[in-house]
Amino acid sequence: MHIRFTKMQGAGNDFVVLDETQGSLGLTATHYRFLADRHFGVGADQILTVRPSPAEGVDFEYLIHNADGGEVEQCGNGSRCFARFVHDKGLTQKTTIRVQTMSGVIAPQLMADGRVTVDMGAPVLEAARVPFDAQGLQPVQRHRAQVWPLALQAPAPARVDVVVVSMGNPHAVQLVDDVDQFPVDVVGPQVERHVRFPQRVNAGFLQVQNRGQTRLRVYERGTGETLACGTGACAAVVAGIQQGLLDARVDVQTRGGLLTIAWEGGAQDHVFMTGPATTVFEGQIEIPDAL
Repeated sequence: MHIRFTKMQGAGNDFVVLDETQGSLGLTATHYRFLADRHFGVGADQILTVRPSPAEGVDFEYLIHNADGGEVEQCGNGSRCFARFVHDKGLTQKTTIRVQTMSGVIAPQLMADGRVTVDMGAPVLEAARVPFDAQGLQPVQRHRAQVWPLALQAPAPARVDVVVVSMGNPHAVQLVDDVDQFPVDVVGPQVERHVRFPQRVNAGFLQVQNRGQTRLRVYERGTGETLACGTGACAAVVAGIQQGLLDARVDVQTRGGLLTIAWEGGAQDHVFMTGPATTVFEGQIEIPDAL
């Protein structure tokens, strides 16, 4: 089977984008893993699929598969690339696009400077809805945030403290003094698969530089550490604001680029993310019959 694809990236978080507006490609988890493989496939953190509108008032449907082949609820950097893709391909002339995801409708907006702003919706802060199993744990109240202890195993620290947030997908954000020196490769996998998170979790490591600037690394669920994570940046800023450390508009420096996150701090206030979305190349690949 031969399929056409577009390779895109948003702040270094890279994607294979597939157009299914004219019909399903019939891909399985095995196919998605092949496409994401950096040695035998195209190589990507996630595979994004564009489908026709599933309902009135929505322009497109947006599917996201991680590099391990599993489907996930949301991808912030991917949503910006999705918007850039459908506009550049002439699939819509709109600059604000309503897109159905597994976790709800989002509305990316193409900006005059080439960046894309996405209304990511209101964050979910209730532990059970993230979901996070808090049974038997006692949180520490830090400003407006509940900070939860997580027990880990050596060689990781015996305990880390996290704020849990859902941005349509689950996140656990911890404060660190220096993201470059912190052992993300050791702590990240343990947090991602911690028994307290029944759907696993994206592990965020947040360094606050001042009230408007942060640095961030994210160990993503089903992918590992990526150069940037859009929903992770949103969750990190929410966690920082909840702890009284950040203002309502924050620049988040990831290893792949700069994202700007805005949140007014209310329970019903939506989080807005602005960042780049770039086409890298297009191509065609043959997917072997036997995988």
